[in-house]
Amino acid sequence: MTLPPTQTQPEDDPQLPAARRRHARRSLFGPLGVDERSQALEALARKTTPTFDFFLYSLLAGLLIGLGVVLDSPYLLVLAALLAPLMAPAAGVALGAALGSSKHFVRNLSALLIAGSFVFLAGLLAGWLPAAGNGHNVAGLHALLSWPGVLSMALAGAFTTALLIRQQPAQAPSLLLSYGLYIPLAVAGFGLSSGQPGLWPHGLVVFAIHLAVATLSGAIALAAAGFRPPAWYGYSFSAALLLVGVLAFIGFTGAGAAFGARIGLPTLTPSATLTASATLTASVTPTPRPSLTPSRTPTRTATLTPSPSPTPVLVIIKAEGSGVFIREEPAGLAITTILNGQAVELLPEAPREAGGQLWLHVRLPGRELSGWILQNLLATPTPRP
Repeated sequence: MTLPPTQTQPEDDPQLPAARRRHARRSLFGPLGVDERSQALEALARKTTPTFDFFLYSLLAGLLIGLGVVLDSPYLLVLAALLAPLMAPAAGVALGAALGSSKHFVRNLSALLIAGSFVFLAGLLAGWLPAAGNGHNVAGLHALLSWPGVLSMALAGAFTTALLIRQQPAQAPSLLLSYGLYIPLAVAGFGLSSGQPGLWPHGLVVFAIHLAVATLSGAIALAAAGFRPPAWYGYSFSAALLLVGVLAFIGFTGAGAAFGARIGLPTLTPSATLTASATLTASVTPTPRPSLTPSRTPTRTATLTPSPSPTPVLVIIKAEGSGVFIREEPAGLAITTILNGQAVELLPEAPREAGGQLWLHVRLPGRELSGWILQNLLATPTPRP
């Protein structure tokens, strides 16, 4: 008895049940067939090829980011991310890492770095504008490395690569990817030209780490789809190239300051302190008149006068923006923010110099939290009658 030959229906065949077609569409990170991988590889190679539009829209997005930083407007930053091009070269870098191909890796990484240099120059130009001064809270937030930001870049890299390899629209995760890569670059350029502490080279470090995380997550998504190096040394090449690139970048730019700043040389400025010494006041007990009954010998008793405690010196936050950062060390990492008009207690410690500016040690009233703030962002309250 001979069995009739069986034929395999494609996953997108309209004759298949609806549940099976939905499952095929939902398997975003599932493996692809041999023919599907070949077609997807050709399509992704075409999409990741840098074009003139990619560099042009990157420059326009960088100019809009610089304007948003100067105006301290987060809405302009979101608009710049919407204007940014599709981050297909980031998926190309992940593809080169997944396949162990130095050709794909270097070509797409070079295109991404050239476009990033346009964004950096746009931020550099924005820092020379007259309105570029202190008090830019939006810029400081995007120069800080945070776990939510790293996790967002991992998800954006994985979804952008997975959607592009399946030839599906990837604009939504690409928007998040451009936000996490381009804005720290523009902020770094803005900090370099404006001299605002805490932005340069912190933004460059955030960009490098975000790019490495997005590339790694994209390579994992490609490996889940079946794109793997033909030999084990392909993984070693990709991992070594990423690690050496990030470490060399951090080392040669001195970007380790993004993870913690060193204390600068203190300025020898005497600070007025209130001192009071305890005095002993002698009081004599009056002696009663002589009587027929024996009386005790009079004694001298010493009473301790309580010393007055120093009155705390309060200063008012007065900045150009809506508030300021309280930093862990002078020109270091921000630990909290405080709005304009609020009072902080000035601690009796000499000012310290960092980043060419003086920093004062303050404490937040009602909270067990102290930090450093720029001297020119504080004002002495006017006494009322």
